[in-house]
Amino acid sequence: MVTITESAQEYLAELLSKQEDALGVRVFINQPGTARAETCIAYCREGDLEENDEKHEYGSITAWFDGRSLPYLEDALVDYSKDRMGGQLTIKAPNAKLPRVDENSPLEDRINYVLYNEVNPALAAHGGEVSLVEVTEDQFAILRFGGGCQGCGMVDQTLKGGVEKTLLEQLPQLKGVRDMTDHSDRSQAYY
Repeated sequence: MVTITESAQEYLAELLSKQEDALGVRVFINQPGTARAETCIAYCREGDLEENDEKHEYGSITAWFDGRSLPYLEDALVDYSKDRMGGQLTIKAPNAKLPRVDENSPLEDRINYVLYNEVNPALAAHGGEVSLVEVTEDQFAILRFGGGCQGCGMVDQTLKGGVEKTLLEQLPQLKGVRDMTDHSDRSQAYY
């Protein structure tokens, strides 16, 4: 699980004491299991709690961990080091970018796994990439293209013949994909 050092606990407790409505901190990872994974720590207020959050007490602070992020937070360390400029809070999560997916993983994680490990390496040859924005209730993956794919004249073919085909073959519960990219910006387009 996550280790929050004593110095980090003291620092966070001091910050929390200045917040009237903060219940503690919430730790989560944006885009877990991908190359773009970012480990985040934020004040946790009443409306921030989610059903699958896991609560842990650390001395004088309470931390909630996003349930979806938990496998990626294994062996994570939150530390605070004082220095001449005041100090620095650091979060190290060595497993944040490691793909940890199986048939029981959330659909978003499985889509990201396919995009970052199979689709994006092919798009990178043209300076492009694609990322998942969300999965709709009716099981469509909403995607955003970037780099050489944004504004490219071949993006429709790439979307339907490449990305959608690959995702549907591996994740049959998906109904399809939709592109939300503004393709009017052609400054980086490959074609």
